[in-house]
Order: sequence, then structure tokens, then C-alpha cells
Amino acid sequence: MIERTQDRFDLWPARLAADAYGSADNLAWLVHERGIEPHIPVFDKSERQDGTFSRSEFAYDHDQDAYGCPAGKLLRQRQRTYRTPGPLADEDGMMRYRASKHDCDACPMKRRCCPNTPARKIPRSIHEGARDMARAIAATDEYSTSRRQRKKVEMLFAHLKRILRLDRLRLRGPYGVRDELHRAAAAQNLRRLAKLLPDGPQVMPA
Repeated sequence: MIERTQDRFDLWPARLAADAYGSADNLAWLVHERGIEPHIPVFDKSERQDGTFSRSEFAYDHDQDAYGCPAGKLLRQRQRTYRTPGPLADEDGMMRYRASKHDCDACPMKRRCCPNTPARKIPRSIHEGARDMARAIAATDEYSTSRRQRKKVEMLFAHLKRILRLDRLRLRGPYGVRDELHRAAAAQNLRRLAKLLPDGPQVMPA
């Protein structure tokens, strides 16, 4: 839809508000290829519920390309130099940052970090920069405004389904669907317009 709108109407939005499009691929496409601010919740399942450290408690250092653990040790993609190094990212676009087993064995926080593995691993998407940007935007007042505006648009669709009974389409074919949606949108706009018009003179029945 964004590509069609840009090609046909030459419209380039500065921001995009959405709800269920916070995957890493979508965010990277918006940020890096289209230059659009993603006002979208980020899909993030890294928070742990077993009492151990979550990924959010490991700070990423861009200069060293490493994560710092709560004990002050570094997690790198490779702890040693290989003669023929393999790819850093797997086929899913994920990179693994690993701690040194020597550091984890002597760490007093091992029970809260990696009690069931020899060393801690942190996955990081190749699109993590776009995800970080979306997280930063989510903490701004502009994001709150976008969320309120998005809810107003979503309420129109809910109104079509509940009030105008457009829970299913009754006409067949793409032209029938188009005509039915146009009629429903016209009825919805007339209802909204009637609320904006001033009240006329009251006519008393004879």
C-alpha cells in the first residue's frame, strides 16, 4: 500500500502508525528503504519469566560490537579468531553473542543468568537498529498521539462491522465488494456529518 500510494499520488509519509506490523523485517524496510518513522510496537519475546536475566539487562556497545552483562563481562560473536570464520548471521537473520565459559564459571551471578547452560548467549537481529529506533519512538509524546489517531481509524472499521452489520459481504466479485464498501462508507459518513450539523428548528406535531 505504501508503494502504490507513493507511485500513484507521490505521497511520502513521515511516520506510520500500525499495530501488528512490528517484525524486524517490516521495521527495517520502513526505516532503511523508505525513511519512515515506525510508530509501531516492536515484537519482542526476550523477556524471561523464570527469574533469570532478560536480554534487556545486557547493554549493547556499538563501538565494540559486544554486549555487556550485569557482571561487567563482554559477550562477543566470537571469543577467538578462526582461520576460516563462518557467517555471523544465520538464515533467519539472527546473530549470537556468547560469553566466555571461563567468565561464566567463575561468575557469582551464574544462577541468575545461565543456570542450565555453560555460558550465556544473546541473540540479536541484523535489523536491531530499526527495532531500537521503534523502541525509542515508543517513549515519545508523538507516539502517544499516533496511537490515539490510530484508534480513531480502527473505531471506524469496528463501527462498520457492529452498527452497519458489515461483518460479511453479500455481493460477489471485486466490483460487488467495491460497491458494497462504498455504500457502507457513504452511510457512515452521512451519520457522522449529521452529528456535526446544527440542530434545526423544532417542529411541533399538530
